[in-house]
Amino acid sequence: MTIDQEIFQTVVIMPESLKQELLHYAKYLMENYSQDVSPEQHSVKKRRSGILKGTFVLPLPDDFDEPLEDFKEYM
Repeated sequence: MTIDQEIFQTVVIMPESLKQELLHYAKYLMENYSQDVSPEQHSVKKRRSGILKGTFVLPLPDDFDEPLEDFKEYM
């Protein structure tokens, strides 16, 4: 049994008041689904090169590999 057939069989046995509520809810879902699927939201943002330029200072200082003063008591 497909999902469409199962939905139809369920709707057939519903009282009219529930059918009306189901119709309103289905329309609500379709409106929200159409907004969620807009192509603008699914566009992939491209990475920009060079945005971290100047963040790292090179060349590294000569004592870069030396232990830090803060950790001398642990060594």
